[in-house]
Amino acid sequence: MHPNQAFHWQDRDAIRAFVEEVGFGTLFAATPDGPRVVHVPMVWDGPDALAFHIARGNALARHLEGISALFVVNGPDAYVSPDWYKAGPNEVPTWNYVAAELEGQVRRLDREALIAQIDRLTAREEARLNKQPWTRAKMEHRRFDAMLDAIIGFRLDIQAWRGTIKLNQNKPEAARLAAANTLEQHGRRAISHWMRTLP
Repeated sequence: MHPNQAFHWQDRDAIRAFVEEVGFGTLFAATPDGPRVVHVPMVWDGPDALAFHIARGNALARHLEGISALFVVNGPDAYVSPDWYKAGPNEVPTWNYVAAELEGQVRRLDREALIAQIDRLTAREEARLNKQPWTRAKMEHRRFDAMLDAIIGFRLDIQAWRGTIKLNQNKPEAARLAAANTLEQHGRRAISHWMRTLP
């Protein structure tokens, strides 16, 4: 989390919606083998927990049960040139970004909960594609079981929520909007939109 209080994001409902929209993040954990990371899609499993699965052969798989981990979701980001503020010569470059950090205890899911996690994840993502949705009913049952044996499901029970929205809130509105306009001209529409519609 950014040390400047102006950039702290504490609205849990907004963070939850952001994490759901992105749907993908990075899980970090300390292990006896050293720090490890895995990149995973997730779904919410209640208001204060998320569920995910990883390959059984992943370096983190044998260590996750019962440990504390950090799940990070990154949103749009962009470099901001001092010239874009149109505020004079005494500005400096920066990087704007949106991110959420969710910290908590990890526990393993049983087989039925893993299947439910896969079904919810697939349903969410297929619904975004505007097509006839894929479901596991299209697979042979034994093939699905074989694929299921190759992964392990986990739940992260969140104990700490930390969000950062660094969007030039510390600048005058005219300077922030001028930078947002230039970012859009450079094709960075997502971060430009966030800068214009500060949550």
